[in-house]
Amino acid sequence: MTGARDLDVVVVCEINVDIVVTGLAGPPVFGAERVIDDVMLTAGGSGVLTATGLADLGLRVGVCGLVGDDPFGRFMLEHCDRHGIDRRGVVVGSAERTGASILLSTNVDRAILTHTGSMARFGYDQINFDVVRRARHLHLSSYFLQAALRPSVPDLLAHARSLGLGASADTGHDPEERWDVDDLLPGLDVFLPNEVEALAITGAHTPVDALARLGRRVPLVAVKRGAAGAIAARGAEQVRAPGFEVRTVDTTGAGDAFDAGFLHALLGGADLETSLRRGNACGALTAAQVGGTGALSLAAVEAMLRGCSL
Repeated sequence: MTGARDLDVVVVCEINVDIVVTGLAGPPVFGAERVIDDVMLTAGGSGVLTATGLADLGLRVGVCGLVGDDPFGRFMLEHCDRHGIDRRGVVVGSAERTGASILLSTNVDRAILTHTGSMARFGYDQINFDVVRRARHLHLSSYFLQAALRPSVPDLLAHARSLGLGASADTGHDPEERWDVDDLLPGLDVFLPNEVEALAITGAHTPVDALARLGRRVPLVAVKRGAAGAIAARGAEQVRAPGFEVRTVDTTGAGDAFDAGFLHALLGGADLETSLRRGNACGALTAAQVGGTGALSLAAVEAMLRGCSL
């Protein structure tokens, strides 16, 4: 263990690869073959993508998770090394298989097929709290996919708070469509759902109503709305920020990039509107390329902010 608080953020996350398929005009058809534009093997896992964005924006970031001792696991460890992410909290299990997601991507939306693999077996007893206590903020990703960890999330958040960390979370989609976050929300300082998730969790009919309902349960909530931008509430304060016009290539990781931009600004002391704008800029930059990493830098974000009238 190195000196205390030498990390800005620790991300407790699922770790898997993404296999991104681009060039689809519509859903694939069984019994037929179609030619596509490209297939790419990239870093995956919502939390890893957010961690990468935070590191690329200049924060000191660590991750805690589980991978297998296999080619996909080694690919992800090498990805962390390339981006300067502290991976001492990553457990390598000799009997594990690293998960993978196949993303069928269009310029409008995507479908995801996920083999959870090791991400579903990463549990509380595998979290390296020597790494956690070095950070000032904890971010939790893919709450619904982390099946082994989910029952212990209240303990994780309580322990993090006892160590002096703030906490944020992005649930991602619930494959079971149950959307139960009653054990998650009470321990959070910041909640970062997208519009679909916010509506499903609250049962609201509009994103504004969903924001209001979530804002009564979490001190700060930001709802991501894709090209429509984002809205946020902190107590009585409510803010909205429009999106950026870009040529969308692949929406993979755009929400995770928003999380990185938003948290980077917020932890740096920015106000809520500025944090939303920076989150939107990061999401737009990522949607304009294939894959969920590699688009973010402080220079790119500043250029995006200067080049658009908000």
